[in-house]
Amino acid sequence: LVLVLGDLHVPHRCHSLPGKFKKLLVPGRIQHILCTGNLCTKESYDYLKTLASDVHVVRGDFDENLNYPEQKVVTVGQFRIGLCHGHQVVPWGNPDSLALLQRQLDVDVLISGHTHRFEAYEHENKFYINPGSATGAYNALESNVIPSFVLMDIQ
Repeated sequence: LVLVLGDLHVPHRCHSLPGKFKKLLVPGRIQHILCTGNLCTKESYDYLKTLASDVHVVRGDFDENLNYPEQKVVTVGQFRIGLCHGHQVVPWGNPDSLALLQRQLDVDVLISGHTHRFEAYEHENKFYINPGSATGAYNALESNVIPSFVLMDIQ
């Protein structure tokens, strides 16, 4: 299983992941974690490392760790997966702008965040996923965000 999540904003906008999510996310069940950034603290990263040894994070616009890359390409199974936070995509979450990034990275799946809004769709035989905010953190456009993450079963 691949856990896709992002935009936690702990502790600045939320104190932690929802308890219901923590019950679902147990060590040993998840092989890979792909995070769109805005973990914000080392403690959030350390928590993800307890769930899976293979953790990939890109830098969000509120991350303290400046060593995270802006974007990253990871291969899981036969799929090339691109990962970026999404604040670099203008307008934010725009399908045409995301398609351009997908072509630049040459990936089968593009994962981005920043909007705090879950989305998953196919466009020109490529997949696009935005896991939303794992904590339901508010953003500039929305104060009532429903917490979400994505689990992918890649065969």
